[in-house]
Amino acid sequence: MTGTLATQPSLQEAKRQYDRDGYALFEKAINDELVQEAKQHVAWLMQKYPDLRPEQLGHTLMPYDPFWVRLISDDRLLDIAELFIGSNIALFASHYICKPPYDGQPVLWHQDGSYWPLEPMQVVTLWLAVDDALPENGCLRVIPGSQQMDLQAMHKRPDVKSVLGSAIDSALVDESKATDCVLKAGGVEVHHPNTIHGSEANNSPLRRCGLTIRYIPTRTRITAKGWPCAFLLRGEAVPGINEYLPRPRYRAGEHIPFRGCEDWK
Repeated sequence: MTGTLATQPSLQEAKRQYDRDGYALFEKAINDELVQEAKQHVAWLMQKYPDLRPEQLGHTLMPYDPFWVRLISDDRLLDIAELFIGSNIALFASHYICKPPYDGQPVLWHQDGSYWPLEPMQVVTLWLAVDDALPENGCLRVIPGSQQMDLQAMHKRPDVKSVLGSAIDSALVDESKATDCVLKAGGVEVHHPNTIHGSEANNSPLRRCGLTIRYIPTRTRITAKGWPCAFLLRGEAVPGINEYLPRPRYRAGEHIPFRGCEDWK
């Protein structure tokens, strides 16, 4: 699970962009082999949970899924997270948002932190491109600088079929500043919990799948009882803050096979 992320100057520039704009991009964060395994994992999940829309392959499915935990604990992804939250890292949540061709739902403008039971709101999101993410297939869009805004209430939007079903007040969003986060598969977008972001519907023939990964420093408390997918991934836990799940074990026939699965038995 090791690999060279990038040279130090590019890491420093990404951190400067994040501090200034509330987001940053990393090209080729993981290799093609792991991207292909993630694609296979998505197909396996869609077959296993046929009643779920592919945009709703969420965190409650992952506690006993060894490949999912292996993916989000990849050292290359943790190295990115460490740049923003330090070396003691836990998982808060992870969710595949897979927009099928011609029928992919939008994600309306929102701030992630408005939804989350975290105290304090110290968290970073890595959005991993499983497919190429382009304007035509509904790539992530951000409002640069909006991380300076306090967290706002999200409002239900039953008028639009969307992934979250809610959105921030449109009067707070200056869409003229919206920036498309175009990424090749294997790239990562990182954003602040206050950054306003969303994505358009996918009306193209190209699928658009991304994996959201929400990393927290171990000093951040998950305030919801019985949270289903908290894992200690790097460094040390803070006593009395969170309870972490054991690493799931791989069982042939029950889980999707992957490179290195023997080490997860």
